[in-house]
Amino acid sequence: MANLQRVYVWELPVRLYHWVNALCVTVLAVTGFMIGRPFFPHIGGEAWQNYSFGWVRFVHFTAAFVFFFNFLGRIYWGFVGNEHARWHQFLPFGKGRLRRQAKEIGQVLRVDVLLAKDESIESVGHNALAGVTYFATFLVFLFQSLTGFGMYAAMSDAKLPRLFAWIVPLMGGDFAVRQWHHVFMWFFVVFSMVHVYLVFYHDYVEGRGVISSMAGGWKFVEKPKP
Repeated sequence: MANLQRVYVWELPVRLYHWVNALCVTVLAVTGFMIGRPFFPHIGGEAWQNYSFGWVRFVHFTAAFVFFFNFLGRIYWGFVGNEHARWHQFLPFGKGRLRRQAKEIGQVLRVDVLLAKDESIESVGHNALAGVTYFATFLVFLFQSLTGFGMYAAMSDAKLPRLFAWIVPLMGGDFAVRQWHHVFMWFFVVFSMVHVYLVFYHDYVEGRGVISSMAGGWKFVEKPKP
C-alpha cells in the first residue's frame, strides 16, 4: 500500500469559484437553450399576465453577471493564490517547463484517454493536459462574456453591458453573435460531461480524494522516499 500524506491543494477561493461557476454554467446552459428554442405552451390572457419567458431571461441575465464577476475573481486569484492556483499551472512557460508539460500531456493521453497504460498521474494540482484544457475554458468564458454582454447592451442602459456594445458590429450583427454564443454553449455541455467522468475516474483509480478535495481542499499524495 502506498505511503500517503495529506496535502492542502485547493484554497477556499478556488473551491468557491469552482462550485459557483458550475452552478452558473448549468443555469446559463438550461436557460440559454430555452431562450434559443422556446417551448412554453400558449397561454391565453394579456402578455403581462404571462411573464414566464421574461423570468427565464431574468434568471439567465442574473446568472451571467454572477458568472462574470466570479470569473474576474478567479483571474485575480491566478496571481495571488498558492502554487496550484497560479497561472503557471495553466500556461507552459518557463525554462524546461514546456518539454516537461508536453511529456506529461502524452502520459495523460495514454492513461486517461487511450487507457493504454495502468498507472497513476503524479501531479498534485492540475496535470499538464488539465491545465491546458482549463486555460482553453477560460478563453471560452471570456468569449461568452463578451458576446453575452454585447447582445445585452442593445436592451440595457446599464454601464457594464454598454461597454461591450462594439461586439455585435464587430462580429457581423446580432444573428451571428447569437449563433456563436449558442455554439459555445455546447462546448460547456461536452466539457462538463468529460470533466465529471475524468474526476470520478481519477478518484476511483488513484484513491487520492480528487472529488472530496474540491469540498475540503485536501488531497492525498505519496510521501517522498527517504
